[in-house]
Amino acid sequence: MYARVATFEGAEPDQIDQAVDRMSKEPGPPPGVPGKRFMMLADRKKGKTLAIGFFDTEEDLRTGDETLNTMDPPTTGMGRRASVEFYEVAVELRA
Repeated sequence: MYARVATFEGAEPDQIDQAVDRMSKEPGPPPGVPGKRFMMLADRKKGKTLAIGFFDTEEDLRTGDETLNTMDPPTTGMGRRASVEFYEVAVELRA
């Protein structure tokens, strides 16, 4: 499994709340994003969020990244996108 981690900075707490509310109503990843799962981490005090998408294959990761990069912007209200990084998920633990 692979992960795309986008870091956003500079959002106000109420903007983060609005983004959380809007995204929690979505049925899944945006069209054209072959993601397996999505997660958003938020630090309202710092105005920072991490948007993490999980993908089964490297090809799905590349396709998802290309699609997300063309969106206008997919996460309006979360501040400015400061970085995007890619990882292999080496370990996943569940209770």
